[in-house]
Parts: sequence; C-alpha cells; structure tokens
Amino acid sequence: MRVLHTSDWHLGRSFHRESLLAAQGVFVDHLIETVRSERVEVVVVSGDVYDRALPPVDAVDLCNEALRRLVAEGVRTVLISGNHDSARRLGFGADLIDAAGVHLRTDPARVGTPVVVGDVAFYGIPYLEPELVREPWELPERTHTAAVGHAMSLIRSDLERRGTRSVVLAHAFVTGGQASDSERDISVGGVAHVPVPVFDGVDYTALGHLHGRQRMSETVRYSGSPIAYSFSELGQVKGSWLVEIGPDGFAGAEFAEAPVPRRLGRLVGRLDDLLASPEHADHEDRWLQVVLTDPVRPKSAMERLRTRFPHALTLSFEPEGGPQESTARPRLAGRPEIEVVLDFVREVRGEPADADETRLLRQAVEESRAKEAMA
Repeated sequence: MRVLHTSDWHLGRSFHRESLLAAQGVFVDHLIETVRSERVEVVVVSGDVYDRALPPVDAVDLCNEALRRLVAEGVRTVLISGNHDSARRLGFGADLIDAAGVHLRTDPARVGTPVVVGDVAFYGIPYLEPELVREPWELPERTHTAAVGHAMSLIRSDLERRGTRSVVLAHAFVTGGQASDSERDISVGGVAHVPVPVFDGVDYTALGHLHGRQRMSETVRYSGSPIAYSFSELGQVKGSWLVEIGPDGFAGAEFAEAPVPRRLGRLVGRLDDLLASPEHADHEDRWLQVVLTDPVRPKSAMERLRTRFPHALTLSFEPEGGPQESTARPRLAGRPEIEVVLDFVREVRGEPADADETRLLRQAVEESRAKEAMA
C-alpha cells in the first residue's frame, strides 16, 4: 500500500501580510498530481489543516476543493486536527462524510477506533491538550507524554485484537525535533515533548506540528509543512513522505518535493551595495529578509530596496561594529519637548532630522500639547 504523508497545510495563513492562498493552491495541484502519478491509495494529513480555529472562507473553499479532488481520484483521506485547528469545527459532519472516503478524526474519544483500508488500520491522534483529557482518561500527570502515551495504549489494545498492519497519525512535539519560528508553542498546559518510544508497536507514525521534514526514527517522521511559513525555514526542502507499507509493515519512504512558487532569501550589507551589486540578481524575485549594516540608518530604506527587490518583506538594522554608544545622554528635565524629540531622532538614526521632518515633529508636539490642555 502506498501512503502519502503530509501535514501542516495552515490554509489561510499569510507570510508577513502577503497572502499564501495561491501558493497553497499550487501545492494542492501538486498533491493531486503526486497521488495520480505515484498510485497513492491513502493520503494522511497530520493536523493543522487550517491556520486558525475560525478560518477565512477562501481557505475553507480551498480545503473543500482539495478533498473533493482526492475523492475524485479514488483515494482515501485521513485527517486529524492540530493545535491551530478547531477540533469541533474541523470534525463537523465526520460520520456523514466517512462514506465519501474522507475520514476526519478530531475527537480524543475515538483514538482507538481506526479507519481500516484493506488490511491496514489508520489511527488518528489529534492534538491533545493535556488538561482537557486528564480527567476523562484519569492521567497521572498533566503532560503531553501522558496524554499521547494513553492514546497509544488504546491503539495497541485495539491492534492486539486485529493483528493488522498499522499507521498512526499524531500531532505532537516529539523529543529531538527541530522547531522553526512559525510553529505555535504548545507547552502551555503541560510539558510539551513526547519521546519517540511512545510510538513503538506500529508500522509507521505520521507526525505533524514541526514545519521541517524530519526523521525521528526510521518509522517515525515529520513531513513538515508544504511551503515555508517563516524565514527560519529558508533552507528547508518542502513536500510529503511517500510511504510504502508492505506485507510485513513499513517497507521504505521517499520524499516527494513540493513546488516552490516563490523562494525565500536573506541579504546582509549596506543599502547602496545591495542595490548595485550584480551578485544579488537571483534575489530580485524572492521574498526577502534584509539586514542593513550601514553605519547610519538610511532614509526611506524599504522604499529604496523595493525598487530592485519588490518582494522585500522585513528590514532590520545592524550597523557594522555594533550600535554606537552615546558618550553622554542629554538632560531631559526642564527642556522643551521638541528638543527631546529631535535628540531622540539623532540618537536612533545617527543624524539629525532634516527641515521637513523637524517641521512635522514640531507640529505633532504642538498638537499634542493642545489636546492635553483641553483634557
């Protein structure tokens, strides 16, 4: 049996206020083509289908399109909820759409009840908030290890009766995994990490939550997100695991790389050098993180950058040699407000405000004093 393991779609997410819906649509096209060309029988989505509990309408439409197209290909799809999803909303109508071959597993009470495809049992462990399952499951402690460990004990009990091959979907932070800046911290409500041995006893564990593909063991893996959601993912290769489940269980996996609609980049240097250097030509169409090292903060830096790099998204200032320390800070008490403001501009920028800026700042100070007098 060929299983495609994907996760962390985060439909509806933006990237520094840039919409990613078109890029996510390109991934859906790639997903369908991979299913078709690789003769995939089951697609598993290990949580964070949406980026937030109440997703925008266009994100819901894209999810509906993806599932409809998967059904049209004749494959079965198993999805679990992640920490970004609303389990109740994502799981709405789960029993009704099971018949279509789309299996939503968002209820902790059903972790021991698999979706059986052929003679392979697929078990879904949605994101488990320890505080919410501690009482009904009578857990000894409020940790993710206790919650996922109990879920796995229910799965093993069911497997003992069935004696079938098995795949587990789980949304969790497994010990040793490398996080990026775009994952939401799940440590609130208990110790976050779950040891790899918790998943012993099944043929393959399809993990979700971390956005970089990772192999925690030969049979316990993260697929990562299908596209990059932060500049910390700059060097990551995105895609899905194409997993082979043979007669004796796990029989290997290869990575199916996803298309990259727009690459990420990072540039460091002085503004004039970045604008003039031909070596940066391949960065002109990338989403960029830019660090300027000019000794004095350039004026209108982002506007000037975007004349060459129209997709520059973030800008920070790290002057060569570090920030210049002021030898003596000006006295504040008893001084006119406009002088304090102009000193502040000179302090943070390294040069004084020009005539137009001084006029605007003076106007702002005077209007602020007038409003205080009227209060």
